[in-house]
Amino acid sequence: MKNIIELLAAWALIHESADEGWKSAVKRGRDQTPGTMRDGPEAFVEGLAVLVDEEKERLKQRLAEGGDSDETFNQDEVGERIDQLAFEIAELRGRLESLQASIDGLAQRLPD
Repeated sequence: MKNIIELLAAWALIHESADEGWKSAVKRGRDQTPGTMRDGPEAFVEGLAVLVDEEKERLKQRLAEGGDSDETFNQDEVGERIDQLAFEIAELRGRLESLQASIDGLAQRLPD
């Protein structure tokens, strides 16, 4: 379970870093005058970030109101899905370790 927590922590750290860049792009986009491209192609990306951010906020509101969800999970289902994810991650880890062992074996055969 510790490896899963470490994996999720690494994912959260990457997500947090990307989120800060996203927030900056949204802020710059909000500061633009609509229809202008004074900052070149980056202005397009920032304007698009604002549109996506606004849609994300609308989605959050709909979800908070109980919309857009045909599927609800009880604690047992969530636990079962986490167990399935843990199994899949363990499978991937095993495959990576096997691949690393193969690479190490091949590397030992190479002349220095």
